[in-house]
Amino acid sequence: METQQLIAFGLLAFVAEVLGTIGGFGSSVFFVPIAGMFFDFHSVLGITALFHVFSNTSKIALFRKGINKQLLIFLGIPAVLFVILGAWLSSRIDTHWLTIALAIFLVVISVVLYVYPGLRLNANNVNAITGGAISGFVAGLVGTGGAIRGITLSAFGLTKDAFVATSAFIDFGVDFSRAIVYWYNGYVHRHDMYVLPVLLVASILGTYSGKLLLEHVSEDRFKKIVLVVIFFTGIFTLIKAMGWVFWF
Repeated sequence: METQQLIAFGLLAFVAEVLGTIGGFGSSVFFVPIAGMFFDFHSVLGITALFHVFSNTSKIALFRKGINKQLLIFLGIPAVLFVILGAWLSSRIDTHWLTIALAIFLVVISVVLYVYPGLRLNANNVNAITGGAISGFVAGLVGTGGAIRGITLSAFGLTKDAFVATSAFIDFGVDFSRAIVYWYNGYVHRHDMYVLPVLLVASILGTYSGKLLLEHVSEDRFKKIVLVVIFFTGIFTLIKAMGWVFWF
């Protein structure tokens, strides 16, 4: 990668981290398409997992006081277990159509929940377990499952700090687990390691910038921001999956 491309990559990673922090469920929904402009799909999975270890460590440090311990158990454990399965399957099945289906689902569900704000999942352990399992599986398979986790967390009426902190703690376990599987699958390449310092800086500055912006956002507006972020994530993911975005 040339110097200009590396700078552009770092700036885009920073923007993805800011948006991921504001949205409350991580930067992978933005970072995966961005990294896809520079790397092949399997390399993207490996780099994204490592980037998220950095970014979630930053979020845990900045938002740690809001962690919901019950959701860590009922949503986090299924997410970690199923991300391992999804990551293992990522080298064995074609994920193209699954990515398209995920994008359509995100667009539809975000519009419905925005138009009908009173409509949401029931806040119970069964839905927490189910949402955690699905989000983890999809994250391992296609590189991003944070939006599904965000929809699940929205049902529990968490404050914005608790939302970000809980999501980040779960995401840390998810990304650490899948990074090990991706390494085993051969997705983490030594010749790509030069981007890690750039991603480390982007994760710290992006998380801190996102936290500063969140201090000026009300709880109600935060919930709407989450849905808007999910909507545009679905749109962008769909466009990328359909092959309509090209890097020149």
